[in-house]
Amino acid sequence: MFAPIHIGQYDALYPPPLRSYLADRAPVTITARGDLAILNDNQRHPFLALFCSIKCSEAIILQTYALARALRDAGVTVISGFHSPMEKECLTILLQGIQPVIYCPARSIENLRLHADWKTALHEERLLLLSPFAEKQHRPTTNRAKERNRLVAALADVIFVAYADPAGKTERFCQDVLAWGKPLLTLDHSENAGLLALGATAVRPDQVSKRLRVFAVER
Repeated sequence: MFAPIHIGQYDALYPPPLRSYLADRAPVTITARGDLAILNDNQRHPFLALFCSIKCSEAIILQTYALARALRDAGVTVISGFHSPMEKECLTILLQGIQPVIYCPARSIENLRLHADWKTALHEERLLLLSPFAEKQHRPTTNRAKERNRLVAALADVIFVAYADPAGKTERFCQDVLAWGKPLLTLDHSENAGLLALGATAVRPDQVSKRLRVFAVER
């Protein structure tokens, strides 16, 4: 099993987007566990960051399930904290595929209990655990979740928010992401009117992988 590796800001393996987008908020050190080659793969395959608020309707849930299956079948590399119930469901679906997944918990990854499917994905070199938190920060907190979300968004090429509570934390976070100039996608549903008003682009679950391919060609 891969042992944790600590990567400092001035190490060659440190991802440049963290410095570019986070500036003085960029973590001094990140800890990784898994195949580090996944971090450099976005030159060929863009990373999609996945977010979803804790509470969402049945209609959003069904579309997000369809999205996760479509991303898995298309071989899209997804990065997320996989913290909310819907995000966790997506992780289960994604790990049934063969594409890379980057999991960023809002805590340290030393002594993180690994589920059986995580261990399998690590052995198959398609799962990367990534954290900006020190070893003793072993409990998720609201502030750590915010810091983790910034890291996830900075590393991603395209941001996908399945649903954000109106005027909630996720929606406010989306305003910051849009200020970076990164593409922000959301499900084509009336419940995402708030995100669309901010400037997000509405897509169907089966359209996302095509959008990523277009992005890869244009960048």
